[in-house]
Amino acid sequence: MTHEIAVIPGDGIGQEVTPAAIDVLEQVPVDFDFVYGEAGDAVLEERGEALPDETREIAADADATLFGAAGETAADVILPLRSVVGSFANVRPARAYPSLDAVQPQTDLVFIRENTEGVYAGIESEITDGVTTCTRVITEEASRDIAEYGFTYAKQNGYDDVTIAHKANVMRTTDGLFLDVAESVGDERGADYDTALMDALAMHLIQRPEEYGVVICPNLAGDMLSDLAAGLVGGLGLLPSANIGPDNALFEPVHGSAPDIAGQGVANPSAMILSAAMMLDHLGYGEEGDRVRAAVEDVLESGPLTPDLGGDAGTDAVTDAVVERL
Repeated sequence: MTHEIAVIPGDGIGQEVTPAAIDVLEQVPVDFDFVYGEAGDAVLEERGEALPDETREIAADADATLFGAAGETAADVILPLRSVVGSFANVRPARAYPSLDAVQPQTDLVFIRENTEGVYAGIESEITDGVTTCTRVITEEASRDIAEYGFTYAKQNGYDDVTIAHKANVMRTTDGLFLDVAESVGDERGADYDTALMDALAMHLIQRPEEYGVVICPNLAGDMLSDLAAGLVGGLGLLPSANIGPDNALFEPVHGSAPDIAGQGVANPSAMILSAAMMLDHLGYGEEGDRVRAAVEDVLESGPLTPDLGGDAGTDAVTDAVVERL
């Protein structure tokens, strides 16, 4: 069976780490047909739109999408792309690797982030000069979808600890609904879970991350807490992510376009390659995904390493090493 994969490198280092992921995918015994699309800052400058219709169509028609990085046009690219693939769940693992220095070496977390609403629903307005508003949208349906996905993910992946993050003590109506629905899902399943105020949780994750496993979050909280966790394990260059929809999905590293190092050939491809491994899992090739992760971990242990991890190797050298391990 051949899987059609939309490949959208995007901006900055996305142009460098995306080919690295393709090089790795070409080493696994799975048939892929890579279809390329353009999006991002340069496309906006050239064509007047950051996400052309043909790129949307490529992502909509593909079995999955690999996306590199978004620059200044991120809101006009990645948010619509997530909508194109019908993504309701953003999955962000944050795991410390034994061979690397980490603030908290025992960290092994997965953030299951609601991906469609909250303040990212995009309902903003200026009601008068100097006064603006942002409407936060929380629905029972979306809250149930993300809670169901989160509890299922925890069970399937062997996580005993599930935490529901919220701020219902202040946002009593919106986060109150999110919390009530998520708790009801856990109770219906007979699952063990805890709840935590998202600000207190941020502190506890830094102090004792080993007490947490899967964290189910509203949209903005998931975005912020997962970036915090990146600092615990060594940086954004190590964090992959998946945007999961009912019939389609998009995979991207958590890091941005890194314009300060773009074009220098020193970007860490690990997060992009690990995102490709998550895509393999999603398509039903768990064994191949495990092999890719093992190859990345072996390179992180024995080198070569990019400058963000204390080495002096370039993107190509690290990619070649991962391919060699495979």
